Amino acid sequence: MQQYFSLADCEVMGFDLDHTLCRYHLPQSAALIYDSFAQYLVTEKGYDKDLLTLNPESLDFCCKGLALDLEDGNFLKLAEDGTVLRASHGTRSMTSEEILEIYGRREWKHFSTVSGMLSRSAKYYLYDNYFDLPGALLCARVVDSLDQHDGQKKYDFWKDMVAAIQHNYKISAFKEDCGTYFPEVKNHPEKYLQRCPSSVKKWLKQLKSAGKILLLITSSHSDYCRLLCEYILGNDFEEYFDVVITNALKPGFFSHTPNQRPFRTLENDEEQEALLSLDKPGWYSQGNAIHLYELLKKMTGKLDPKVVYFGDSMHSDIFPARHYSNWETVFILEELLGDKVMVPTETESEPLEKKGKYEGYQPKIPYSVSEQWGSFFVDRLPGLENAEETLVRTWSCKCISTYSTIAIPSLEAIAEHF
Repeated sequence: MQQYFSLADCEVMGFDLDHTLCRYHLPQSAALIYDSFAQYLVTEKGYDKDLLTLNPESLDFCCKGLALDLEDGNFLKLAEDGTVLRASHGTRSMTSEEILEIYGRREWKHFSTVSGMLSRSAKYYLYDNYFDLPGALLCARVVDSLDQHDGQKKYDFWKDMVAAIQHNYKISAFKEDCGTYFPEVKNHPEKYLQRCPSSVKKWLKQLKSAGKILLLITSSHSDYCRLLCEYILGNDFEEYFDVVITNALKPGFFSHTPNQRPFRTLENDEEQEALLSLDKPGWYSQGNAIHLYELLKKMTGKLDPKVVYFGDSMHSDIFPARHYSNWETVFILEELLGDKVMVPTETESEPLEKKGKYEGYQPKIPYSVSEQWGSFFVDRLPGLENAEETLVRTWSCKCISTYSTIAIPSLEAIAEHF
């Protein structure tokens, strides 16, 4: 991370949407995402109905930075050198003795590809954002269930999990009311979405008035983006941004060439023909950072305008924006707040019996420190928990210092200083 960084030096400010500009009520959204995936596995793929029952306390399992070994059903917390700090088989934590017996003090077998920032693989999956995390708990419970009923040693459930994700999050799901997730958020946005704080809205307007170019770059499709932005910013949300890019398919937005991923125009939320270049500000779909940067040169009148991008995903936002586009990056990381975070108190506007399915309880917030997995940033080596000098950085912590210019817990942390 840089010793000195000034936002004033940046002509262009880009923002991710989900969990960056748009903050969610995490307990409710985590339960909804879990239920969305579990419903599909049970009704469409025949998995155990017990998966539909969610104990709120079990969301403690959800911890960013975990790697799931898809072959053996083990979840791993990795040190910066690739050794295993903590592990579980399904939801069951492994003892230090088990970890040392299975993994030793050597680099995990897939760490070379993990450290190359390949977050998707046939061998493992990295949990890196709040849309993914409830799926970690579900996968762990699937492993528990398969062990109990089938005594399996190797696992083949991942293809079904991918199908559950695609069923709920595919582009057409919002329009078609497909799955569980979009219909619920559409009908009850107030249960899941936090309105943008006035300090952030004021800051965005100040940036625009100061001549900064503002970008919104999200992998969400245009219809869901519109729902979110109208709720959190207001019906005039487009006035905050010079360029809006939806269905950006990050990280490919940064890594792909214009030929591989051209920009497309939109009509009634339907993608139209591919564009050979990006000639003017507006709302676009898909695209690539190369053509965007050419437009930014025109808009700023500079050969190398300085861009800063705010995002919450290391693999989709921070790493690719830095690595492929050489942008400055601001990592939105709620874990910086640690376990001091409290659930925002909501005004009681209706009787408790009328509240929705996911409102009746307040499970542990996913970004308070997990009791099962410990700190996101550091941990002790297995077998040496009582030795003070064995505290080491996690792989996730190393990524922050390597790829983000700065890290902050929320946009408010900056906005309230303006």
